[in-house]
Amino acid sequence: MGVGVDGPRRHRLCQDEVVADLKQRGPSVEQISRIGMDTSKHFFQLHGVNAAEKVVLRKKLRRKDVVAFFEALAPTVIAIEACGASHHWARILWSFGHEVKLIAPQLVKPYVKRGKNDTADAEALCEAMSRPTMRFVPVKTAEQQAALMMVGLRDRLIRNRTQLSNAVRGYAAEFGFTAARGMVHIDPLLDRIQADESVPVLARELFAAQAEEYAQLQAQIAEVDAKLMAWHKTDECSRRLANIPGIGPIGATLLLMKTPAPEMFRSGRQFAAWIGLTPKDHSTAGKVRLGVITRAGDEALRSVLVVGATAVIQHVRRGGRGSPWIVGLLKRKPPKLAAVALANKMARTAWKLITRLDGDAEAGVGLAPDHRCQNS
Repeated sequence: MGVGVDGPRRHRLCQDEVVADLKQRGPSVEQISRIGMDTSKHFFQLHGVNAAEKVVLRKKLRRKDVVAFFEALAPTVIAIEACGASHHWARILWSFGHEVKLIAPQLVKPYVKRGKNDTADAEALCEAMSRPTMRFVPVKTAEQQAALMMVGLRDRLIRNRTQLSNAVRGYAAEFGFTAARGMVHIDPLLDRIQADESVPVLARELFAAQAEEYAQLQAQIAEVDAKLMAWHKTDECSRRLANIPGIGPIGATLLLMKTPAPEMFRSGRQFAAWIGLTPKDHSTAGKVRLGVITRAGDEALRSVLVVGATAVIQHVRRGGRGSPWIVGLLKRKPPKLAAVALANKMARTAWKLITRLDGDAEAGVGLAPDHRCQNS
């Protein structure tokens, strides 16, 4: 019984002594081979090992002390979890001569031995980055993050507009007013409500306030769209991607902004799998069982490709000219499944076009051959 009670206590005391000793004498910068750094709002936890995989650094730093510590440290390899502000810290550490590797959180979790705390996370980061098959997230520049901020702002404004339009339709229905689907019918609906004197004065005032808010959202979305189109027109690759049927300017800009390093993918299929457009694999014992798409990666990018593919499918189903591949697919599969398959093909075509700008673009994925994009 004495061993069961005192054993863990002695273990904790021994561990505290090791950490305290490391803090007192400080790590030898020549010994550190790589560092795993777990970031948070106020405290950063470091875990460093030497070439012999022996722990030579366990340190907790306040946020204000991180810059001074790494500025004085000899250049080394640092792993950070790809989360909020990770790209910012990666750019700062790169400026000090360190090599920074960002790792997706889901790839770090298997290396956490036990429990969930900052120390265990930092150790798991240090271990994960040493794996030869580990995949890393490319560090984005400040300009790339600004472009992504523009895309995120547009997405939020559109969500707010959709939420407001649904609320207006719901309130209007309580007074007997309905409108057809689509955003273009919201303004006429609000005008009809204001012109009807049978609606209570208070309700008309509230509808007027919502109409003003809706107009402001429309103006903000138009302003962001103008900036997005200006960015699109100045980028040659974005203009080439927009020629792929189903992608257009919005899809082209999203593809370039959200994939800063497309050359990291070995093939177009791997790129489509990164977006989440490939089926889940549940195969075992030689039996292949494919399920629904994985829906991995960026949801906004995947949804834009699927929506664009759906537009191409609708065009073909309504009598438009389509490629033999898409026509044959529609004869065998439902429209929604065909749209996802077409989105997968669009992603693979876009990857080839981005990585091989000087090659021939095989962009005729949905329409007739005379609609295929031409090289500039």
